[in-house]
Amino acid sequence: MRKVAVIMGGGLGARFWPRSTEKTPKQFIHILGDGTMIQNTVTRLNKTFDIEDIYIVTSESMVTILEDQLAELPQENIIVEPFGRNTAPCLGLAYTLLSRKYDDDTIMFAFPSDHVIYNLGEFFHSLEVASKAAYNLKGIVTIGINPTRPETQYGYVQINQNREGLFEHYKKGVRHTTTFAEKPDAGTAQRFIESGDFLWNSGIFILRFDTLWESFSKYLSKEAAHFNSLMKHIGKDSYKENLEYVYRQLNSISLDYAIMEKAGNVLVVESSFTWSDMGTWDELYRLSMKDARNNVIEGDVISINTSNCLISSKGRLIGIVGLDDVVVVDSDEALLICKRGKSEDVKEIIDFMRRKHINKFL
Repeated sequence: MRKVAVIMGGGLGARFWPRSTEKTPKQFIHILGDGTMIQNTVTRLNKTFDIEDIYIVTSESMVTILEDQLAELPQENIIVEPFGRNTAPCLGLAYTLLSRKYDDDTIMFAFPSDHVIYNLGEFFHSLEVASKAAYNLKGIVTIGINPTRPETQYGYVQINQNREGLFEHYKKGVRHTTTFAEKPDAGTAQRFIESGDFLWNSGIFILRFDTLWESFSKYLSKEAAHFNSLMKHIGKDSYKENLEYVYRQLNSISLDYAIMEKAGNVLVVESSFTWSDMGTWDELYRLSMKDARNNVIEGDVISINTSNCLISSKGRLIGIVGLDDVVVVDSDEALLICKRGKSEDVKEIIDFMRRKHINKFL
């Protein structure tokens, strides 16, 4: 059973502004761990995948920074999109290029580029369980995380305990899915937790090459036709022009919405490793070590009579006095101040600047 890792590395990470910008998105900055988020992702996967079998899909504008940060990755393992079109086209392009090199029964593991994962032994075990289910059952498999709190910033997947068709995979934690739910409100998230049959949807997908393409042909037939037309240009001077043409015809759509919410062969592996999609400054606060006043302090900061705050300096001195429950983050160009618990709304600043064409700070 051959395995390939595809890292989806083209997002913008708007909620991590002002550190995450269009020129240097979230996956290319240091947040937690020894390296940038994408470096940490590749290092983690390189423990179980050969570097030659790790591929990254990213936008054309990010190729240079990617090459600088991951010099060990073969240059031909960077799959370039002319611009982002969400996860379904991302994986469609990966299949289009990689199907010339790998057999139809190769297992594709698709990973976001910006997750924080601990308990790696349990993580790798879940991947192995998922790969066997994907191979033997020709299922579209995702990794579900046992929730520890009613989180409103994660997607959820509902499972059922029906053993039919799962055979020995059932004993290893493989379950049928019932429904998917995106970022519920607080009350709904609490009901999900209390029901006991909802897991966090990690956004990690595991499936055979032929399963992916059969799903595209069934649920994304227009997109499949465009990628089929692109195949004859691979390796030719006409490839880049036709790739851009194809991408302009594609809808921006996630694999979850386009395929997984409709397909009947979607499975989930129930897992318990520590996981975060690191979507907001609040999530960084939650995962970070705190001082005696429950603050997370990074860089040059003078904090007086201040509690329950995240204060992160990137070079300049930040003085903060008598505040509770705030997030303060600076960059070379801008300063963010927001109430803790509201950092998911930072994206509204980005939306405002785009409407007003304040491009310098994007």
